[in-house]
Amino acid sequence: MSVLFEASTINSLKLSNRFVRSATWEGLAAEDGTCTKQLIEYMAQLARGKVGLIISGHAYVRRDGQAGPRQLGVYADRQIEGLKQMTDAVHAEGGKIMMQLAHAGDEAAAALSGLEPVGPSPFKGMSGQTAREMSLEDIRDIIRSFEDAARRALESGFDGIQIHAAHGYFLNQFLSPFYNTRRDAYGGSIENRARLVMEVYRSIRTLVGERYPVIVKLNSQDFLDDGFCFDDMIRVAEMLETEGVDAVEMSGGTTRSGDLRFSRPGRLQPENEVYYRDEAARFKERINVPLILVGGIRSFEVAEKLVEEKTANYIAMSRPLICEPDLIRRWESGDTRPAECLSDNLCYGPTREGRGVSCVMKEKLSRK
Repeated sequence: MSVLFEASTINSLKLSNRFVRSATWEGLAAEDGTCTKQLIEYMAQLARGKVGLIISGHAYVRRDGQAGPRQLGVYADRQIEGLKQMTDAVHAEGGKIMMQLAHAGDEAAAALSGLEPVGPSPFKGMSGQTAREMSLEDIRDIIRSFEDAARRALESGFDGIQIHAAHGYFLNQFLSPFYNTRRDAYGGSIENRARLVMEVYRSIRTLVGERYPVIVKLNSQDFLDDGFCFDDMIRVAEMLETEGVDAVEMSGGTTRSGDLRFSRPGRLQPENEVYYRDEAARFKERINVPLILVGGIRSFEVAEKLVEEKTANYIAMSRPLICEPDLIRRWESGDTRPAECLSDNLCYGPTREGRGVSCVMKEKLSRK
Protein backbone atom coordinates (compact mmCIF):
# COMPACT_ATOMS: atom_id res chain seq x y z
CA MET A 1 0.00 0.00 0.00
CA SER A 2 1.23 3.48 -0.84
CA VAL A 3 2.26 5.70 2.05
CA LEU A 4 -0.38 8.12 0.77
CA PHE A 5 -3.13 5.74 1.93
CA GLU A 6 -1.76 5.03 5.37
CA ALA A 7 -3.86 6.13 8.32
CA SER A 8 -2.54 8.97 10.48
CA THR A 9 -3.63 11.43 13.14
CA ILE A 10 -3.56 15.19 13.62
CA ASN A 11 -3.89 15.59 17.37
CA SER A 12 -6.95 13.43 18.18
CA LEU A 13 -8.28 13.40 14.60
CA LYS A 14 -7.89 10.08 12.79
CA LEU A 15 -7.45 10.35 9.02
CA SER A 16 -7.69 7.56 6.47
CA ASN A 17 -5.11 8.95 4.04
CA ARG A 18 -2.64 11.80 3.46
CA PHE A 19 -4.79 13.91 1.14
CA VAL A 20 -6.25 17.28 2.14
CA ARG A 21 -8.67 19.46 0.23
CA SER A 22 -7.24 22.95 0.59
CA ALA A 23 -9.75 25.74 1.22
CA THR A 24 -11.14 27.79 -1.63
CA TRP A 25 -14.00 30.14 -2.44
CA GLU A 26 -16.85 27.98 -3.71
CA GLY A 27 -19.39 30.79 -4.14
CA LEU A 28 -22.17 28.38 -3.17
CA ALA A 29 -23.35 29.91 0.11
CA ALA A 30 -26.39 32.14 0.43
CA GLU A 31 -26.00 35.89 0.05
CA ASP A 32 -25.67 36.27 3.82
CA GLY A 33 -23.06 33.50 4.08
CA THR A 34 -25.35 30.79 5.41
CA CYS A 35 -24.92 27.24 4.18
CA THR A 36 -27.01 25.96 1.27
CA LYS A 37 -28.00 22.49 0.09
CA GLN A 38 -25.75 23.02 -2.93
CA LEU A 39 -22.71 23.72 -0.73
CA ILE A 40 -23.52 20.78 1.55
CA GLU A 41 -23.68 18.43 -1.43
CA TYR A 42 -20.40 19.85 -2.74
CA MET A 43 -18.64 18.88 0.52
CA ALA A 44 -20.35 15.49 0.65
CA GLN A 45 -19.11 14.80 -2.88
CA LEU A 46 -15.53 15.44 -1.77
CA ALA A 47 -16.00 13.01 1.10
CA ARG A 48 -17.38 10.37 -1.30
CA GLY A 49 -14.29 11.00 -3.42
CA LYS A 50 -12.14 9.78 -0.51
CA VAL A 51 -10.47 13.08 0.38
CA GLY A 52 -8.92 12.32 3.77
CA LEU A 53 -9.46 15.78 5.23
CA ILE A 54 -11.67 18.52 3.79
CA ILE A 55 -11.00 22.11 4.78
CA SER A 56 -14.03 24.33 4.28
CA GLY A 57 -14.08 27.40 2.10
CA HIS A 58 -12.65 30.47 3.83
CA ALA A 59 -15.43 31.39 6.25
CA TYR A 60 -15.55 35.02 7.29
CA VAL A 61 -15.74 35.57 11.02
CA ARG A 62 -17.20 39.07 10.86
CA ARG A 63 -19.37 40.83 8.30
CA ASP A 64 -16.66 43.40 7.52
CA GLY A 65 -14.35 40.51 6.63
CA GLN A 66 -16.29 39.20 3.63
CA ALA A 67 -14.05 38.81 0.59
CA GLY A 68 -16.52 37.85 -2.14
CA PRO A 69 -20.14 37.10 -3.04
CA ARG A 70 -21.80 33.95 -1.74
CA GLN A 71 -18.82 33.25 0.49
CA LEU A 72 -19.38 30.97 3.48
CA GLY A 73 -19.83 32.85 6.75
CA VAL A 74 -19.51 31.90 10.41
CA TYR A 75 -20.23 35.26 12.05
CA ALA A 76 -23.71 34.54 13.52
CA ASP A 77 -25.28 31.80 15.61
CA ARG A 78 -28.11 31.44 13.08
CA GLN A 79 -25.54 29.96 10.68
CA ILE A 80 -24.88 26.98 12.95
CA GLU A 81 -27.88 24.96 11.73
CA GLY A 82 -26.68 24.92 8.12
CA LEU A 83 -23.08 24.28 9.12
CA LYS A 84 -24.22 21.32 11.24
CA GLN A 85 -25.98 19.91 8.17
CA MET A 86 -22.70 20.25 6.29
CA THR A 87 -20.66 18.33 8.86
CA ASP A 88 -23.38 15.69 9.20
CA ALA A 89 -23.34 15.13 5.42
CA VAL A 90 -19.54 14.79 5.34
CA HIS A 91 -19.51 12.44 8.32
CA ALA A 92 -22.28 10.31 6.79
CA GLU A 93 -19.91 9.70 3.85
CA GLY A 94 -17.06 8.73 6.17
CA GLY A 95 -15.22 12.04 5.74
CA LYS A 96 -13.56 14.54 8.07
CA ILE A 97 -13.88 18.30 7.78
CA MET A 98 -12.22 21.33 9.37
CA MET A 99 -13.47 24.89 9.18
CA GLN A 100 -11.14 27.62 7.92
CA LEU A 101 -11.65 30.87 9.83
CA ALA A 102 -10.82 33.99 7.84
CA HIS A 103 -11.18 37.74 7.53
CA ALA A 104 -10.27 39.67 4.38
CA GLY A 105 -8.93 42.78 6.11
CA ASP A 106 -8.22 45.55 3.62
CA GLU A 107 -9.18 43.18 0.77
CA ALA A 108 -12.76 43.00 2.07
CA ALA A 109 -15.61 43.60 -0.37
CA ALA A 110 -17.05 46.75 1.15
CA ALA A 111 -19.65 46.94 -1.62
CA LEU A 112 -21.12 43.65 -0.38
CA SER A 113 -21.00 44.27 3.37
CA GLY A 114 -21.62 48.01 3.32
CA LEU A 115 -18.96 48.25 6.04
CA GLU A 116 -15.61 50.02 6.17
CA PRO A 117 -12.60 47.73 5.58
CA VAL A 118 -10.11 47.47 8.43
CA GLY A 119 -6.51 46.36 8.56
CA PRO A 120 -3.21 46.76 10.39
CA SER A 121 -2.44 50.07 8.63
CA PRO A 122 -4.17 52.43 6.19
CA PHE A 123 -3.93 50.58 2.89
CA LYS A 124 -5.88 50.74 -0.35
CA GLY A 125 -7.43 47.35 -1.04
CA MET A 126 -8.15 45.83 -4.43
CA SER A 127 -11.63 47.41 -4.24
CA GLY A 128 -9.99 50.84 -4.27
CA GLN A 129 -11.16 51.74 -0.77
CA THR A 130 -8.56 52.52 1.89
CA ALA A 131 -8.85 50.42 5.02
CA ARG A 132 -8.99 52.04 8.43
CA GLU A 133 -6.07 51.31 10.74
CA MET A 134 -7.31 49.22 13.63
CA SER A 135 -7.10 50.53 17.17
CA LEU A 136 -6.12 48.29 20.07
CA GLU A 137 -9.80 48.03 20.96
CA ASP A 138 -10.56 46.96 17.37
CA ILE A 139 -7.91 44.27 17.68
CA ARG A 140 -9.41 42.95 20.91
CA ASP A 141 -12.82 42.87 19.23
CA ILE A 142 -11.61 40.87 16.26
CA ILE A 143 -9.87 38.33 18.48
CA ARG A 144 -13.27 37.79 20.11
CA SER A 145 -14.80 37.42 16.64
CA PHE A 146 -12.37 34.63 15.78
CA GLU A 147 -13.09 32.98 19.14
CA ASP A 148 -16.87 33.23 18.63
CA ALA A 149 -16.48 31.74 15.15
CA ALA A 150 -14.45 28.88 16.60
CA ARG A 151 -17.24 28.19 19.08
CA ARG A 152 -19.74 28.03 16.23
CA ALA A 153 -17.47 25.62 14.33
CA LEU A 154 -17.20 23.43 17.42
CA GLU A 155 -20.96 23.47 17.97
CA SER A 156 -21.51 22.66 14.30
CA GLY A 157 -19.52 19.44 14.54
CA PHE A 158 -16.38 20.37 12.63
CA ASP A 159 -13.44 18.06 13.29
CA GLY A 160 -10.95 20.88 13.67
CA ILE A 161 -10.19 24.51 12.88
CA GLN A 162 -7.76 26.12 10.48
CA ILE A 163 -6.73 29.74 11.07
CA HIS A 164 -6.16 31.45 7.71
CA ALA A 165 -3.01 33.60 7.87
CA ALA A 166 -1.99 33.44 4.21
CA HIS A 167 -2.70 34.84 0.72
CA GLY A 168 -2.77 38.51 1.67
CA TYR A 169 -5.83 38.29 3.90
CA PHE A 170 -6.22 39.88 7.33
CA LEU A 171 -3.82 37.89 9.52
CA ASN A 172 -1.25 37.70 6.70
CA GLN A 173 -1.55 41.50 6.47
CA PHE A 174 -0.48 41.81 10.11
CA LEU A 175 2.42 39.41 9.48
CA SER A 176 3.63 41.23 6.37
CA PRO A 177 5.63 44.49 6.47
CA PHE A 178 4.25 45.19 2.98
CA TYR A 179 0.87 45.83 4.62
CA ASN A 180 1.80 46.42 8.25
CA THR A 181 3.58 49.70 9.01
CA ARG A 182 2.43 49.99 12.63
CA ARG A 183 4.79 51.33 15.29
CA ASP A 184 3.12 49.76 18.31
CA ALA A 185 3.26 46.24 19.77
CA TYR A 186 1.68 44.82 16.58
CA GLY A 187 4.25 46.21 14.13
CA GLY A 188 7.97 46.23 13.47
CA SER A 189 9.74 42.98 14.43
CA ILE A 190 8.37 39.64 13.28
CA GLU A 191 7.54 38.85 16.90
CA ASN A 192 5.35 41.95 17.02
CA ARG A 193 3.82 41.35 13.60
CA ALA A 194 2.99 37.79 14.68
CA ARG A 195 1.43 38.93 17.94
CA LEU A 196 -2.14 38.95 16.59
CA VAL A 197 -1.83 35.50 15.00
CA MET A 198 -0.56 34.15 18.31
CA GLU A 199 -3.35 35.86 20.28
CA VAL A 200 -6.00 34.48 17.93
CA TYR A 201 -4.45 31.01 18.21
CA ARG A 202 -4.28 31.14 22.03
CA SER A 203 -7.85 32.40 22.29
CA ILE A 204 -9.13 29.54 20.14
CA ARG A 205 -6.95 26.94 21.87
CA THR A 206 -8.26 28.00 25.27
CA LEU A 207 -11.81 27.65 24.00
CA VAL A 208 -11.52 24.26 22.29
CA GLY A 209 -9.03 22.53 24.58
CA GLU A 210 -5.79 20.65 23.99
CA ARG A 211 -7.27 17.61 22.20
CA TYR A 212 -9.15 19.49 19.48
CA PRO A 213 -7.13 20.00 16.29
CA VAL A 214 -6.14 23.59 15.51
CA ILE A 215 -3.92 24.25 12.50
CA VAL A 216 -2.66 27.40 10.77
CA LYS A 217 -2.21 28.26 7.09
CA LEU A 218 0.87 30.38 6.37
CA ASN A 219 2.55 31.74 3.29
CA SER A 220 6.00 30.36 2.56
CA GLN A 221 6.50 33.98 1.51
CA ASP A 222 4.43 36.77 -0.03
CA PHE A 223 6.56 37.18 -3.19
CA LEU A 224 6.31 40.94 -2.67
CA ASP A 225 9.07 43.50 -2.17
CA ASP A 226 9.25 44.09 1.60
CA GLY A 227 6.67 41.34 2.14
CA PHE A 228 6.48 38.38 4.52
CA CYS A 229 9.58 36.28 3.76
CA PHE A 230 10.61 32.69 4.35
CA ASP A 231 12.68 33.51 7.45
CA ASP A 232 9.61 35.26 8.88
CA MET A 233 7.53 32.17 8.18
CA ILE A 234 9.99 29.90 9.97
CA ARG A 235 10.00 32.19 13.00
CA VAL A 236 6.19 32.25 13.13
CA ALA A 237 6.10 28.45 12.74
CA GLU A 238 8.56 28.11 15.63
CA MET A 239 6.34 30.30 17.80
CA LEU A 240 3.26 28.30 16.87
CA GLU A 241 5.08 25.02 17.51
CA THR A 242 5.98 26.23 21.01
CA GLU A 243 2.29 27.02 21.61
CA GLY A 244 1.22 23.53 20.51
CA VAL A 245 -0.19 24.04 17.01
CA ASP A 246 -1.19 20.72 15.46
CA ALA A 247 -0.09 21.33 11.86
CA VAL A 248 0.89 24.07 9.42
CA GLU A 249 -0.35 24.29 5.85
CA MET A 250 2.21 26.02 3.61
CA SER A 251 1.14 28.04 0.59
CA GLY A 252 2.42 31.32 -0.86
CA GLY A 253 1.69 34.58 -2.62
CA THR A 254 -1.07 37.16 -2.53
CA THR A 255 -3.39 38.71 -5.07
CA ARG A 256 -0.68 41.34 -5.57
CA SER A 257 2.15 38.91 -6.27
CA GLY A 258 2.27 39.00 -10.06
CA ASP A 259 2.33 35.38 -11.21
CA LEU A 260 0.69 34.54 -7.83
CA ARG A 261 3.05 31.58 -7.48
CA PHE A 262 0.03 29.44 -6.55
CA SER A 263 -1.74 29.89 -9.89
CA ARG A 264 0.67 29.06 -12.70
CA PRO A 265 -1.42 28.09 -15.73
CA GLY A 266 -0.94 25.09 -18.01
CA ARG A 267 -0.70 21.36 -17.55
CA LEU A 268 2.20 20.80 -15.19
CA GLN A 269 4.93 18.27 -15.92
CA PRO A 270 6.25 16.31 -12.92
CA GLU A 271 9.50 18.27 -12.90
CA ASN A 272 7.54 21.53 -12.68
CA GLU A 273 5.18 20.47 -9.92
CA VAL A 274 5.34 21.50 -6.25
CA TYR A 275 5.66 25.28 -6.15
CA TYR A 276 7.14 25.34 -2.63
CA ARG A 277 9.26 22.18 -2.61
CA ASP A 278 12.47 23.89 -1.46
CA GLU A 279 10.68 25.89 1.21
CA ALA A 280 8.98 22.72 2.48
CA ALA A 281 12.29 20.87 2.75
CA ARG A 282 13.81 23.74 4.69
CA PHE A 283 10.72 23.92 6.92
CA LYS A 284 11.09 20.24 7.83
CA GLU A 285 14.71 20.81 8.83
CA ARG A 286 13.60 23.24 11.53
CA ILE A 287 10.00 22.51 12.48
CA ASN A 288 8.63 19.25 13.90
CA VAL A 289 4.88 19.83 13.55
CA PRO A 290 3.19 18.10 10.57
CA LEU A 291 3.40 20.01 7.29
CA ILE A 292 0.46 20.14 4.88
CA LEU A 293 1.86 21.19 1.50
CA VAL A 294 -0.26 22.79 -1.21
CA GLY A 295 0.65 24.27 -4.58
CA GLY A 296 1.01 22.66 -7.99
CA ILE A 297 0.90 19.00 -6.95
CA ARG A 298 -0.76 17.08 -9.79
CA SER A 299 0.88 13.62 -10.02
CA PHE A 300 0.44 10.61 -7.76
CA GLU A 301 4.12 9.74 -7.98
CA VAL A 302 5.18 13.26 -7.06
CA ALA A 303 2.83 13.30 -4.07
CA GLU A 304 4.03 9.90 -2.94
CA LYS A 305 7.68 10.93 -3.12
CA LEU A 306 7.04 14.09 -1.10
CA VAL A 307 5.66 12.02 1.76
CA GLU A 308 8.17 9.18 1.45
CA GLU A 309 11.07 11.62 1.58
CA LYS A 310 9.42 13.47 4.49
CA THR A 311 9.29 16.77 2.61
CA ALA A 312 5.63 16.93 3.63
CA ASN A 313 3.31 14.95 5.87
CA TYR A 314 0.12 15.69 3.92
CA ILE A 315 -0.64 16.59 0.31
CA ALA A 316 -3.18 19.39 -0.18
CA MET A 317 -4.96 20.26 -3.42
CA SER A 318 -7.72 22.65 -4.40
CA ARG A 319 -8.14 23.15 -8.15
CA PRO A 320 -7.52 19.46 -9.03
CA LEU A 321 -10.44 18.56 -6.78
CA ILE A 322 -12.63 21.19 -8.45
CA CYS A 323 -11.87 19.43 -11.72
CA GLU A 324 -12.10 15.89 -10.30
CA PRO A 325 -13.87 15.57 -6.93
CA ASP A 326 -13.25 11.81 -7.11
CA LEU A 327 -9.51 12.12 -7.88
CA ILE A 328 -8.37 10.45 -4.65
CA ARG A 329 -10.80 7.56 -5.14
CA ARG A 330 -9.42 7.16 -8.69
CA TRP A 331 -5.85 7.06 -7.46
CA GLU A 332 -6.73 4.62 -4.68
CA SER A 333 -8.33 2.29 -7.25
CA GLY A 334 -5.02 2.06 -9.10
CA ASP A 335 -5.66 4.58 -11.87
CA THR A 336 -2.76 6.89 -11.04
CA ARG A 337 -2.81 9.06 -14.14
CA PRO A 338 -2.08 12.70 -13.23
CA ALA A 339 -4.90 15.03 -12.27
CA GLU A 340 -6.74 16.44 -15.28
CA CYS A 341 -6.56 20.00 -13.91
CA LEU A 342 -4.98 22.55 -16.29
CA SER A 343 -4.40 25.17 -13.57
CA ASP A 344 -6.09 27.72 -15.84
CA ASN A 345 -8.16 29.35 -13.07
CA LEU A 346 -11.23 29.36 -15.32
CA CYS A 347 -13.02 27.54 -12.51
CA TYR A 348 -13.51 30.86 -10.72
CA GLY A 349 -15.39 32.42 -13.64
CA PRO A 350 -18.66 30.68 -12.74
CA THR A 351 -18.09 31.69 -9.10
CA ARG A 352 -17.90 35.36 -10.02
CA GLU A 353 -21.03 34.92 -12.13
CA GLY A 354 -22.93 33.57 -9.13
CA ARG A 355 -23.09 29.95 -10.31
CA GLY A 356 -20.48 28.51 -7.97
CA VAL A 357 -17.03 27.13 -8.64
CA SER A 358 -16.73 24.47 -11.37
CA CYS A 359 -14.32 23.20 -14.01
CA VAL A 360 -15.13 25.12 -17.19
CA MET A 361 -13.00 22.95 -19.48
CA LYS A 362 -14.58 19.75 -18.20
CA GLU A 363 -18.05 21.21 -18.76
CA LYS A 364 -17.13 22.18 -22.35
CA LEU A 365 -15.87 18.67 -23.08
CA SER A 366 -19.00 17.07 -21.62
CA ARG A 367 -21.16 19.10 -24.00
CA LYS A 368 -19.34 17.87 -27.10
